[in-house]
Amino acid sequence: MEGMRRLSFGVLVECCERDRGGMCYWPAHIKAGHRYQLIYTCTSFAAHELNIRIQSKPPNNQDLQLSSIVTGRVTMKLSLLTHDLVFLLVLACAGIAPATAAIGGGGRWDLLQRSIGVSAMHMQLLHNDRVIIFDRTDFGHSNLSLPDGRCRRNPRERVLRVDCTAHSAEYDVASNTFRPLSVFTDTWCSSGTVAPDGTLIQTGGWNDGYRNVRTMRACDNGGDDDGSCDWNETQDALAENRWYATNQILPDGRAFIVGGRRQFNYEFFPKAEGSDSSAVALPFLVQTRDPEENNLYPFVHLNIDGNLFIFAKNRAVLLDYKKNKIVRTYPELTGGDPRNYPSSGSSVLLPLKPSPTEAEVLVCGGAPVGSYNSTKDKTFFPALATCGRIKITDASPSWIIEAMPSPRVMGDMILLPNGAEVAIINGATDGTAGWESANTPAYAPVVYRPDHSPGDRFEEQSATDIPRLYHSSAVLLRDGRVLVGGSNPHIYYNFSNVQYPTELSLEAFSPEYLDSSNDVLRPTTTSPSPAGAPVSVAYGESMTLQFEVPAPTRRRGRGAGIGLVSVTMVAPSFTTHSFGMNQRVLLLDVVRTTAALHRAGAYEASVVMPATAVLAPPGYYMVFVVNGHIPSEGVWVHIQ
Repeated sequence: MEGMRRLSFGVLVECCERDRGGMCYWPAHIKAGHRYQLIYTCTSFAAHELNIRIQSKPPNNQDLQLSSIVTGRVTMKLSLLTHDLVFLLVLACAGIAPATAAIGGGGRWDLLQRSIGVSAMHMQLLHNDRVIIFDRTDFGHSNLSLPDGRCRRNPRERVLRVDCTAHSAEYDVASNTFRPLSVFTDTWCSSGTVAPDGTLIQTGGWNDGYRNVRTMRACDNGGDDDGSCDWNETQDALAENRWYATNQILPDGRAFIVGGRRQFNYEFFPKAEGSDSSAVALPFLVQTRDPEENNLYPFVHLNIDGNLFIFAKNRAVLLDYKKNKIVRTYPELTGGDPRNYPSSGSSVLLPLKPSPTEAEVLVCGGAPVGSYNSTKDKTFFPALATCGRIKITDASPSWIIEAMPSPRVMGDMILLPNGAEVAIINGATDGTAGWESANTPAYAPVVYRPDHSPGDRFEEQSATDIPRLYHSSAVLLRDGRVLVGGSNPHIYYNFSNVQYPTELSLEAFSPEYLDSSNDVLRPTTTSPSPAGAPVSVAYGESMTLQFEVPAPTRRRGRGAGIGLVSVTMVAPSFTTHSFGMNQRVLLLDVVRTTAALHRAGAYEASVVMPATAVLAPPGYYMVFVVNGHIPSEGVWVHIQ
């Protein structure tokens, strides 16, 4: 690589490994602002190479302290005793691929709202480009009043039986405004799915909301000014209590609802007249429960064969929900540590290729066994720094273990619209989910690139200055930004005399593809118009997208213009408690891309929609044109 300097780091590595926490010395010839290629060795593997930018140079012979070595692999965090973190070095021991992070990496943070009055425990983007946000009702007053002097009067409420504040809000992305919404019963730690018609179906909660279903339609843009567009609630619509459960939309448009506290079963919504009116036992959830639970909010993904991949604690099965039959049991994730609530890791189904024949699941982060109970006496174990990746369609599947740049628990994994990256955002580097159960926020997101070579998949991004701990969330927006909100590690809203106050703000994280330096590559979709109504499409149908890319000019140089064009189709997630339910990215089959005659920089792409509802359950998706790895603004489509 041009401008790269090679630096042997063997002496420093040997010193740190030998002394197990002893002092090491900074090589005097390192210069600030230069990039170095660090060559290091591991006794059981060949040499590996890392690309690191040295952010600042300490005084000569400044001591470096090795902060941790983990059994089974060597994770060395080299930090200046009197300076900020310089870099993180992960060695490829015990079969774990090395990971590197560029300190002060890409991306940008913008504060959108200092306070929306409600902490964003749950978030869902709807096809009107508004985000439905809600918290719980049982903590007392929020900081957002209900309109027109309205109050919620609920004799079954645990804290305030008369409450004139809102516990839900609708955030309008385009105008950066919000308005209060009214929920009646408790939505604490609940789950959700968007129905094929675009209505948010929210299920369960706590106390008087255990078995309730609430619906929120996509309000008309420019209409509903009278506030009539609000939550509707159905009492006792579910067969069992659903608190810490997971939802997954099915090919027939129903929601599959599984688990929850003391619920080792699943059910469907809406209910049919007959066979699915009650819950169906799932012994797998009994088998994965431990004294700390660690199997709540199980990770559920719809496989390309129509069955459901269900991961709980450290194990996974493939469920044929139509026959109530486990058709495959997967190996335990290497290491055996728990990955589900309260030891909350996160998971995604990696982007699916056109007409896919294989599917992969990624599970990242979590907490070691015993972490949750240890927080009760304010002992915060380091979170897990590993990810497990598995091809769930293989005949003999096995987990591949990769090391993240840093430990993380309570992180949210968001599939980005270029189909080539996963953002890991929010959370902490120690502790677990729960009240005051983490001590060190993870301020910097990480981007994971699944198609890169092992050891070159992670990149640390620019850090926020707002801690996002327990009860934070994140969702992808149609403009490619990631909306981030929430964080309330307290039983009530608490803004003073605590280490991490309740957070009511909203931020946007703009990944590096939104940087202005990429404008010369950014596609602009002209037809269908991103500002227009959603486009109706059918399974297997062709769709034409017209778009423009800035034409190369002498001034712009060779970096401008069109590259390899792909088109992605993204299902927005219902995000809560470190899991984006129903999240899905499909790469569409691009039949051809042609340039428009007599119009420089204008193109037309013909794509084929997914063939079946198994690949793309019915509903609203965002479609993006991607030039190289730079996505356009999305266009809403409605497939059914």
